[in-house]
Amino acid sequence: MKAGNETQISRFLLLGLSEEPELQPFLFGLFLSMYLVTVLGNLLIILVTISDSHLHTPMYFFLSNLSFIDICFVSTTVPKMLVNIQTQSRVITYAGCITQLCFFIFFAGLDIFMLTVMAFDRFVAICHPLHYTVTMNPRLCGLLVLASWIMSALNSSLQSLMVLWLSFCTDLEIPHFFCELNQVVHLACSDTFLNDMVMYLASALLGGGPLSGILYSYSKIVSSIRGISSAQGKYKAFSTCASHLSVVSLFYGTLLGVYFSSAATRNSHSSAAASVMYTVVTPMLNPFIYSLRNKDIKRALVRFLWRKTLKGSIFLQLKKCP
Repeated sequence: MKAGNETQISRFLLLGLSEEPELQPFLFGLFLSMYLVTVLGNLLIILVTISDSHLHTPMYFFLSNLSFIDICFVSTTVPKMLVNIQTQSRVITYAGCITQLCFFIFFAGLDIFMLTVMAFDRFVAICHPLHYTVTMNPRLCGLLVLASWIMSALNSSLQSLMVLWLSFCTDLEIPHFFCELNQVVHLACSDTFLNDMVMYLASALLGGGPLSGILYSYSKIVSSIRGISSAQGKYKAFSTCASHLSVVSLFYGTLLGVYFSSAATRNSHSSAAASVMYTVVTPMLNPFIYSLRNKDIKRALVRFLWRKTLKGSIFLQLKKCP
C-alpha cells in the first residue's frame, strides 16, 4: 500500500451535524454566537488576571493559561464549520484536515494537563498551606506549563504523523463537523492496527493518568477539609477549589458521556452532536463558572470594567473640549 502522503487524496468531506438545508442558518447563528461568547469570555478572564495585581498568583496564572487554551481549542474546529455552512461546502483539504486534527489533539491534551496542574495547585494550597508560596514558586509554575505543552505537542505530532502514512480509498466522507482522529483513521484502506493501539494507549496514559492525579488531589483535599474544625474554615477552603471542580466535572463528564454514548449507539451523527458538549459548550461555560463562583474574579471584573468605563468617559470629555 502506498503511504497516505503519496496517494492522490486532496480533500475530505465534512458531513457536519445535519444535512438538512433548512437547519443550516440556525446552526450557523448558534455556533457563531457560542464561538463569540467563548472567545470574548475567555479573553476577558485573561485581561482581568493580567491587569489586576491581586490575581498575580499561581492559581490565576494557570487560569489565564486555561482560558488561552480554550480559545485556541474552540478555534480549531468552529471557524471551519462556519465557513463550510456559509459557503455551502463540505470540503476540507487533505493538508487542512491533518493540520486541524493535529491542533485539536494538541489543545485537547493541553486542556487536560492544565486542569491537572490546577488540581495540584489546589492540593498544595489546601493540604500544605504553610509551604504553598515556597512550593508553587514562579519557576515551578513555568515548568509545569512548559511540560504540559511539550507532552501535548509530542502526542499530537505522533498521532498526526501516523495518519500521514495511511492510505485512503474513495470513501472520504467524515460524519463529523471536524477531522476527528478516530473517524479519519477508520476511513483508511490500509491496516490501522498500530494507529488504534497508539490511540488507545495515548487515551489511557494522557486521559486516565491526569484524571487519576485529579481524583487523588481531591481525595486529599476532602480529607483536609474534613479535618478543619470550624464551618467557616471548611467553606472558605472548599470555595477556593469549587470553580475548578465544576470545570473538571463538566469537561470529563461530557467527554466520558460522548465516549459511552457513541460506543452504545454507533450513530455517527449522534456522536458528532454529543461531541459539541466538550468541544464548544465546555470552553464557553468556563469563564462563567469562574466569574460567578469566584469572588476574587468578580471583584477584579468590576474593577477592570470600572477602569475601562472611567477611561472612556474621560476620553469623551477631553474630546469635547475645544
